[in-house]
Amino acid sequence: MKKTIVLLLISLFTLQSCSVSSEIVYHKDAASTSVMDIDTREFMAEMMAMTPDSLKQKEFGEMDRLPTTWTSMYDVARKEGKLKTENPDSIKIMKKIFMKSTKENNTLAGFSFKMDHFTPEDYLMLKSFTKTEKIPQDQNIYNNWDGKTLTIDTENFNLKSIEEAIRSKSSKEESEKMAGMMIMFFKKIGTTLKFENPIKSMTGKHDWVKQIDDHSIRIEYDLKAIYDKDTKLKNEDKKIIIVTE
Repeated sequence: MKKTIVLLLISLFTLQSCSVSSEIVYHKDAASTSVMDIDTREFMAEMMAMTPDSLKQKEFGEMDRLPTTWTSMYDVARKEGKLKTENPDSIKIMKKIFMKSTKENNTLAGFSFKMDHFTPEDYLMLKSFTKTEKIPQDQNIYNNWDGKTLTIDTENFNLKSIEEAIRSKSSKEESEKMAGMMIMFFKKIGTTLKFENPIKSMTGKHDWVKQIDDHSIRIEYDLKAIYDKDTKLKNEDKKIIIVTE
């Protein structure tokens, strides 16, 4: 493959609006598993309609080779001959990050990224890893979870990692217009937080956060509010603390 899945995904971001949905499952052992799904159906429909039949295989043929089952970043890089690191921490992280593509009617419909059973120590290594490897991720993965209590830092309600991924493929001029680009690229972004044990209590309030059942919290981002500093929210506590049974 000429491009890794990550680079292809970033290229899709820079061309068309996408919807992003994340889910983070908090395990009893203080680890968590997160999955990010990126819907690219609208992009593919428009691009296929704009591309002559004679060029479709050339332009989109490599997408048929993308894995449709969960495959680690380590295996993808090794298969492509692009495994450039021997750092054991980086390799450990690459083996715990998985990706796959999905198809509808033999056409690419989206991508998914999974960070499988990450411990607090894994997240520390991930921060170091992403200084050089820009991958889309939900900033809420860095909230503190000890197996019973989750402390949500609402400063993590941002698109920092996705911005950095796009900047890595954008010109200086495009990077300076990032706020407008983000609003244009993304139609809807949300995160569901799920707990293995029932939620006992939740303190702190934020307009974007609501409890949807005994095990789940939903965060719906307001993109305009993220980039318009004059936007005032009714509730915007800095910390939200969720205690489970």
